[in-house]
Amino acid sequence: MDDKLDAIFSALADPTRRAILGRLANGKATVAELADPFELSQPAISKHLKVLEQAGLIRSGREANSRPRVLEPTALKTVADWIADYRGFWDQSFDRLDDYLSKVQGYDND
Repeated sequence: MDDKLDAIFSALADPTRRAILGRLANGKATVAELADPFELSQPAISKHLKVLEQAGLIRSGREANSRPRVLEPTALKTVADWIADYRGFWDQSFDRLDDYLSKVQGYDND
């Protein structure tokens, strides 16, 4: 699990790859369609796609003469689940901060 998360977060660290994922959230796209908004060559875009595929964030399909890429939601769910594990910690921390600020400001709700 840790290796998978490392690969996913590493892939998400690059803004171009995040933009590609954002585009694929709207539906499948070919390499040419994904390269269009960037000032990058198709080989450079292909390298980004390879990283995203290795991380499990996208997959390649087959349609006639093209191989459109598709978002793979299970990898994003892995990240969401990992983050959700920390939600309780943050909720408790914010609740304690809220209690402290109420006491400091003289608005003790107890």
